[in-house]
Amino acid sequence: MKKTWLSFAAVGVLLVAVTLFSILNGSLEVPFTELINGLLHGGNEDVEVIKDMRFPRIIVSLFAGANLAVSGLLLQAVMRNPLAEPGIIGISSGANFVSLTMISLFPTLFFWMPLFAFFGGILACFLVYSFSWKSGLSPLRLILVGVAVNAVFTALYESFNYRGYTTASTARAAASTLSQQTWDDVQTIVVYGSVGLIASLLVYPWCNVLALQDKTARNLGLHVTRARLIISAVAVYLAGVTTATVGVIAFVGLLVPHIGRLLVGSDYKILIPFSILSGALLILTADTIGRVFLAPTELPASIILSFIGGPFLIALIRRSDRIYGS
Repeated sequence: MKKTWLSFAAVGVLLVAVTLFSILNGSLEVPFTELINGLLHGGNEDVEVIKDMRFPRIIVSLFAGANLAVSGLLLQAVMRNPLAEPGIIGISSGANFVSLTMISLFPTLFFWMPLFAFFGGILACFLVYSFSWKSGLSPLRLILVGVAVNAVFTALYESFNYRGYTTASTARAAASTLSQQTWDDVQTIVVYGSVGLIASLLVYPWCNVLALQDKTARNLGLHVTRARLIISAVAVYLAGVTTATVGVIAFVGLLVPHIGRLLVGSDYKILIPFSILSGALLILTADTIGRVFLAPTELPASIILSFIGGPFLIALIRRSDRIYGS
């Protein structure tokens, strides 16, 4: 328990520190006291620029990280698979393709973009389940099918984009960048994301029971199929909302749950809140590194996370092969 509280405290302190650092540093810098005074009393043009450009980016980064981390955690609970992650097994790319395609064809329906992303994620999740099932779900088979589904949806979107159908607004979202976020984007991801995060906190007892064998879970009174469907829907919803706002960012839902299990254990009552904080910290840190430390150029957080997540995924696949067999 002491290790758990120390882990929460460390992540909380780091999150506050990185948030303050990200606010105060960049191409435009103001002292902390001047920032507070400008926010409270106005009249400072530099502070207004930071408020309108940097604040939305930071808030969207925090919610994107929290959403994707919890989405990956829930998918791993449902599939009992350490490799499940929305950006790897095709859910994010499916959400991206369907949402951006619909908005390209019907720009007036932009408000419904998160809903279209949700349906795209559901479609991708269904395909992964269907093609992976062969007398059970093999972790290695699932990841290979997921990579294939991801490639197909990515190719479909690129083909659609190549033919010139994608509008400027959707091209921004597809680029997986956090650099052009607005307060409208903040409203979208905060409202929709909060609903999904609250739902994830409500289903944690089912996640704990699903860690057991299906027969044992049924004996404990859990309707296994219904629980899996509901938890999967929450996971896809969180990934879809995030993809609709910032594009496809992979590996967050892979890295955070595994680190969380090492630090706070496998109880989802604790693991879900920890993943919310850790996911927010991970993406905000990656975005801050790409924005501040590589100035005057900028490297998207999705690329930085791929540098980290790629080797991590290889290590997990090798470990999964030793544990489960091929």
